[in-house]
Amino acid sequence: MSGPVWGRAEQQDFRSRVRGTLLGAAVGDALGGPADALALDEIRSAYGPEGLLDLAFGHGRRGTVTHHTQLTLFSVDGLIRAQVRRDTGAWHPPTDLHRAYLRWAATQRDWGPDERRKDDGWLAREEWLYARREPTRALLIGFGDETMGTLESPKNPGELGPEAVARSAPFGLLVGWEPQLVIQLAVECAAQTHGHPIAYLSAGAYAVIVHALACGESLDGAVQRALALLAARPGHQPVSDALQHALGAVRQGMPGPARVEELAGDGTADGLLAASVYCALVGEDVRHGLCLAVNQGGPSAAAGALTGGLLGALHGETALPPAWLAELEGRPTLLELADDFAMEMTQGPALHGPAGSSPGWLARYPRA
Repeated sequence: MSGPVWGRAEQQDFRSRVRGTLLGAAVGDALGGPADALALDEIRSAYGPEGLLDLAFGHGRRGTVTHHTQLTLFSVDGLIRAQVRRDTGAWHPPTDLHRAYLRWAATQRDWGPDERRKDDGWLAREEWLYARREPTRALLIGFGDETMGTLESPKNPGELGPEAVARSAPFGLLVGWEPQLVIQLAVECAAQTHGHPIAYLSAGAYAVIVHALACGESLDGAVQRALALLAARPGHQPVSDALQHALGAVRQGMPGPARVEELAGDGTADGLLAASVYCALVGEDVRHGLCLAVNQGGPSAAAGALTGGLLGALHGETALPPAWLAELEGRPTLLELADDFAMEMTQGPALHGPAGSSPGWLARYPRA
């Protein structure tokens, strides 16, 4: 796979987009979490006539994240470990991602990190990740045993929810990969919990949009690229229609909750993908786009996470609202993982390879 040429400026731009994507998705998740189960009138009665415009209390404090952010972190961990394992000749990223997601599943069962599991790496030892944050039944079933769902034999074949899309932004950060490989990996990994074509193709489309943004394309151009790649895949029509609907809605007057709710529909993966693309396109800035995404009666945390991932990939970390970042749960972990991912993707051969490996890196990301 021929990657980009990594001069210093390119490395710094890439790192800013990686940080922006992960922090943006987490901030959107944290903003939307407290409104997740509320209808729009309930949001307004709880937070004022304008709705939710600032981080609110959830799980005991402001700025806490949900399972969407937890799983996104394990997506990144799995991708780094796939790259590290490549030296051994074992190269099957969906398996590495599945192992990472099983490490997440252990955080939902166990009281805290188990020091005896030497192959866990550093992320699974982060105690704050052992909080249960409303993981859905599809996730707990999908990762409830060692069997990996595949496109031929997916887990939860009737599942239409947005959770697999909401963990798929990191696949888009594989800027050295061809877009068709990015969509394929995202689709295969989504089928591990969400086996309906609408759910896994929405995940693939989202990853490809993030990929184009991380490579410097406009959001409109990124959506067009996703539509072109979707067209070849069976069952794509509902997802393609949803994206076209989002593009068309941009020209239909002032953005507001009614438009977002119409796009989001009944909270399925394709509807939330469309709503997040719309909010990212019409948002005046990151804060406005995120507030637009979460003030609606559907799954607000997923809408916020998807919109934040797009805006972070598009604009980089410095565009994110600093006051929200200051209160974001897990920010040190998110930043550390983002920087490790950027370093692996731009300087992997210096960390592990035929010429020798950094023992510290292999302790963080074991080959096992």
